[in-house]
Amino acid sequence: QVQLVESGGGLVQPGGSLRLSCAASISLFGRRNMGWYRQAPGKQRELVATITSGRITNYADSVKGRFTISRDDAKSTVYLQMNSLKPEDTAVYYCRTSIGFSVYWGQGTQVTVSS
Repeated sequence: QVQLVESGGGLVQPGGSLRLSCAASISLFGRRNMGWYRQAPGKQRELVATITSGRITNYADSVKGRFTISRDDAKSTVYLQMNSLKPEDTAVYYCRTSIGFSVYWGQGTQVTVSS
């Protein structure tokens, strides 16, 4: 059974930073590609960043240079370091992985950027 548990969200002022964590209960975590997605109110869920098992990373244009995705395979955890946060980064952030054709999501963590 796959379980993804996000944490680290909260309220932060514009220009601030947060680090999200996603603890994964999944076999062979080190072989899994992982991703962070977000969904703002009234909008579709969108990709934020992904990291492959080989640590190749990919970012949405809107977060390039501000966000960094990383992973600790020993802890089965993927991180999202978010710097220079903007009000438009406000959303529920979800962790995602897949095994074959099956996709798994965490429950999400709320990030609110507001003064």
